[in-house]
Amino acid sequence: MEKTYCPKDIEIQWYQIWEKNGYFKPSGHGASPYCIMIPPPNVTGSLHMGHGFQEAIIDALIRYQRMKGNDTLWQVGTDHAGIATQMVVERLLNSEDVTRHDLGREKFIEKIWDWKEESGGAITKQLRRLGASPDWSSERFTMDDGFYKAVQEAFIRMYEDDLIYRGKRLVNWDPKLHTAISDLEVISKEEDGNLWHFKYPLSDGSGSLTVATTRPETMLGDTAVAVHPEDQRYKKLIGKHITLPLTNRKIPIIADDYVDQDFGTGCVKITPAHDFNDYEMGRRHNLPIINIFNHDAELNENVPAVYVGMDRFAAREKIITDLDSLGLLDKIDAHKLKIPRGDRSGVVIEPYLTDQWYVKTSPLAKKAVAVVESGDIEFVPKQYENMYFSWMRDIQDWCISRQLWWGHRIPAWYDDKENVYVGRSEQEVRNKNNLSDIALTQDNDVLDTWFSSSLWTFGTLGWPETTELLKKYHPTSVLVTGFDIIFFWVARMIMMSLYFMNDVPFKTVFVHGLVRDSHGEKMSKSKGNVIDPIDLIDGIELEPLVAKRTSGMMLPQLCEKVDKQTRKEFSNGIEAYGTDALRFTYYSLASTGRDINFDVGRIAGFRNFCNKIWNAARYVLMNTEDQDCGQNNHDNYELSLPDRWIISRLQQAESTVAEAIADYRFDLASQAIYEFIWNEYCDWYLELSKPVLWDDTSNPRLQVGTRRTLVRVLEATLRMTHPFMPFITEEIWQQIKTLAGAKGDTIMLQSYPVSDNTLIDDEAIMNIEWLKNAVIGIRNIRGEMNISPAKMLTVYLRNGSKEDKCRLDENRPFLMKLTRLETITWLSPGETVPASVTALVGAMEILVPMTGLIDKAAETIRLGKELEKIQKEAKNIKGKLNNESFVEKAPPAIVAKERDRLDELEATSAKLVQQKENIANL
Repeated sequence: MEKTYCPKDIEIQWYQIWEKNGYFKPSGHGASPYCIMIPPPNVTGSLHMGHGFQEAIIDALIRYQRMKGNDTLWQVGTDHAGIATQMVVERLLNSEDVTRHDLGREKFIEKIWDWKEESGGAITKQLRRLGASPDWSSERFTMDDGFYKAVQEAFIRMYEDDLIYRGKRLVNWDPKLHTAISDLEVISKEEDGNLWHFKYPLSDGSGSLTVATTRPETMLGDTAVAVHPEDQRYKKLIGKHITLPLTNRKIPIIADDYVDQDFGTGCVKITPAHDFNDYEMGRRHNLPIINIFNHDAELNENVPAVYVGMDRFAAREKIITDLDSLGLLDKIDAHKLKIPRGDRSGVVIEPYLTDQWYVKTSPLAKKAVAVVESGDIEFVPKQYENMYFSWMRDIQDWCISRQLWWGHRIPAWYDDKENVYVGRSEQEVRNKNNLSDIALTQDNDVLDTWFSSSLWTFGTLGWPETTELLKKYHPTSVLVTGFDIIFFWVARMIMMSLYFMNDVPFKTVFVHGLVRDSHGEKMSKSKGNVIDPIDLIDGIELEPLVAKRTSGMMLPQLCEKVDKQTRKEFSNGIEAYGTDALRFTYYSLASTGRDINFDVGRIAGFRNFCNKIWNAARYVLMNTEDQDCGQNNHDNYELSLPDRWIISRLQQAESTVAEAIADYRFDLASQAIYEFIWNEYCDWYLELSKPVLWDDTSNPRLQVGTRRTLVRVLEATLRMTHPFMPFITEEIWQQIKTLAGAKGDTIMLQSYPVSDNTLIDDEAIMNIEWLKNAVIGIRNIRGEMNISPAKMLTVYLRNGSKEDKCRLDENRPFLMKLTRLETITWLSPGETVPASVTALVGAMEILVPMTGLIDKAAETIRLGKELEKIQKEAKNIKGKLNNESFVEKAPPAIVAKERDRLDELEATSAKLVQQKENIANL
C-alpha cells in the first residue's frame, strides 16, 4: 500500500473497474428482489448537496442489499424537465439572435435533442463520482421511446375512463414563459408593498364602500364586493350594488364567512378570474368571471379602451392615478405581503383563467389514502403520514397540461368545431372516428413533467408491456425522497400505480430532511452559501477560484459568512476530501426526518477517519504479510484476551449497524462503525497486538492468533463499512483478502457480515474494559500533571476486589506496555506510598507518586496562566450573551455556539482549578 492515502488516485480507478465489469447490474438470482428507483434528477441539473445526500443514502441501501445476497436493481434515469430544458436551449438560441419561433416546433425539438446528447449528462457523470452504483445499462429518460409509450398509454386510458378532462379553470400562469406552472415552481417571498384603500360608490347614491387591495390593476375585473355576514358595519348593505369605478358596471355586495372582518376595511373586492380564493367564492355565489389579462399579463379588451394593451404594473399606476383624480383614493398603507414568483423566470405569477387538461384526483386519492392507513405503504418517519393524509383528503383536480414545446405532447386532436379526439396517433383517431375527410389539428400543449414521472416506478420497467423486469421488481422496495415533494411526486406515484398496476409502487417511503448550511440556513444562490459536493470531493485550488463562482458567490466571500475554522479550510481553496469522507459526513448527519446542517469542519474530521483506516491497514499488512495468519491450518493458533475481545466487539458492532440500517438510522450506523474502527480496533486493539507480535518471547501460537485476528477482523470491518465508504474499503480489501482467506474480484459482491452471538466472550469484554479504564486513568494523570509520555512511571493499586487482582495478573503486560510503567505493585492493607495523584477504576485506586516527576512551583505557575487565559475568554463570551442586542440580532446558531463554548470553557476552568488543588496537596 502507498504510504499516503490519496482518494482521487483510487476512487476514479475503482469506479471504472466496477462499471466496466457490470457489478452494478442485478444478479438475476438471490434471496429476493430489492429495487429502488432514483428520484429522477433534471437532465439540465448538476449535483447539489441535496442530491449528494439522497443518492448517498440510496447507494448505501443498494450496496448493503447487494452484499446481503438480494437481487438488487437501482433503476437510474433523468427527467426531461420541460421548462428548465426549454429555457436552456432558448437561451443558447437567443445568444445567436434566433428564437424557437424562428425555427418552428420540429426544428426546435431537434435542437433540444442535440443539446441533450452533448450536454445533458452532466449529473450522471457526477453521480458516478459520488460512487453511486445503479444499473447504468438500464438507464432511462422520461422522453425515451419506451417511456413515451407509457405516458401516452396512461393519458389515453385515463381519458377513456373519464378521469382526464379539459376545462377552463384558474392556474398559476407565468407571463414570461407563457405556461401554467405547478405550485412547486412558485416561490412566495415576503416583499414590501402597499395596501390601497379605494371608495366604491353605492349604486343608489347613498354613499360608498371602502375596499382595501394590494393589486389595484385587478379591480377592472371585479364582479362583487364581499363582507362578513356577521359584520354589523355592513349587514344592511348585503344584497345592494356598487358601481365599479372606471367601468360603470354594477356589481353586488355579497356575504361570505371567508372575509376577515379585521383585515383592511372588512370589505373585499372579488375578482374570480385573478385570485384563487376569489375564484372559489365566485363559484359559491355564481358570480361572472371576467378575465382582464392576456398571456403576457397585459390588459385585454375586457377593460375600458384606455387600459387595453397596458402591462399590468403600468396599468396599476394609471388606475391609482385615475381613481385619485376622481376622489376615490382614500389612503395608502405600507404593507408586507407574500409575492409569488416563478422559480425559473423570476416574474410575478398571475392567477389566470385558461383551458387546461386535468386529472380527476378524488377517485384515485381514496385508494391512495387506504394503502397507507392499512400499512401496505409505510412512511419513515411515521409523522409524514399525517402530512400525506392532510393533502390527500383535501385534494384538488390536477392540472397536467403545459404550454411548452418540449415534453410529451398531448395525444388529442381537434376538428374545426373544437371537438376533441384522443388516440395514439392521428391515423388511429381518424380510423376510430371515421374522420378521413376532416382536417385535424393536434393539441399544442405538453404534459406536466410530474405526470410522466408519476409513472416512474413501472414505466421504467417496461409497462404497458408485462415484462420480466416489471413482474420481478414491482412493487419496488423503498423510495428515498425529501418531504417537499410528498404531494407532487410521492402521492401521485401511489395514485397512478394503484390505478394502472393495481398495486402499490413501493412498500416504504423513507423521507429525509433538506441539506442546509452550517447555520441551518437554506442553501441558495442568492445567499451565496451553496457548496458543490464535487468541489468537496476533488478540491479546488485558489488560483482557478478567482474565476469560479460557487453557485453565485466567490468562495472567499462565502467564507466570510462562516466560522474561523471553515475560513481556514478554504484559505487556499478547497481541500480534496474524497468521496468516502463526504459520504460518511452525510450518513453521520442523517437522523430521520430532520434537516441536515452541513458543516465543512465535519468532512475534514471524516477525511482524518479515512487516514486512520488507511494507516491501520498499513500496520496490519506490515505485521502480517509473508507471515502465518492461520488461513490454512485452523489448529495452529491460540487467541489472546485482546483477540477474543475485538472479535466480540465486532459481533456487537455488526448487530448495531444492521439494526440501524433496518430502521433507516444511517447516523447510528455510521456512529457504530466509527466508534468500532477508531476507538476499539485502531486505538485499542492495534496497540494491544504489539506486546504479542513484538515480543520475541511470545507464544508462537498466540502470535499466529493475533495475526489471524488482525486481518480477519479488518476484512469483516471493511465489508461492514463498504456500503458507506465504498472506495477505501475496496482498495484495502484487495490488499488483505488473501491473508484473510477471502476470495473474489470485488468487495461489493462479498457477503455482508452477520453477527454471531456465539463469538461474544463476555469475560473478555469485562477484562478489557477494566484494562481500558486503568490505562485511561493513568494517561489522565500524565496529562493533568503534564508528565512527559516518555517518562517511566511507578504505579500502585489498592482497595480493589479479587476480580481486580485477577485482571491485573492477566493484563499486566498490556497495562505496563500501554502506559509505560516501570513497576506496578498491589498494596497490602496499611501500606503507604509517597504523595500521589489518584485515579479510580470502580472502587480500585490507582496511585502515581509524583516525587521527581513534576516541579510543583513551575506547574502551579503554568496552570495559573492557562486558567487566567480561559477565564478571560469566558468573561468576554458572558459579556456577549448578556448583551440583549447580540442575542436578538445574531443568528440562533451563532448564539448557541457561543453558549456551547462558554460551557466548554467553564468545564475546563473547573478541571484546572482541581489540578492546582491536587498539586498543592502533594
